[in-house]
Amino acid sequence: MKAIWNGTVIAESDDTLVIENNHYFPPESVKKEFFEESKTHSTCPWKGVASYYNLSVKGQVNKDAAWYYPEVSELAKGIKGRIAFWKGVKIEP
Repeated sequence: MKAIWNGTVIAESDDTLVIENNHYFPPESVKKEFFEESKTHSTCPWKGVASYYNLSVKGQVNKDAAWYYPEVSELAKGIKGRIAFWKGVKIEP
């Protein structure tokens, strides 16, 4: 699977996990040069507290377009540290 934003592949992996229709990519599969930590956090009742990344590609920024769970509940242990996308990021085979 590939995560694409602003015409650029920002993550690619054969090992994504799909939960609630979101592909969670392993952290080593993302191209870190396009990611910057955000101060945004949100809480999922069954997964835990999510942290976010802003994406920066070709001079454009997509705020909070990627998220991950640095710590997770027992129910979500498979996605700990994995990264998922929204806000216009296309996920393609």
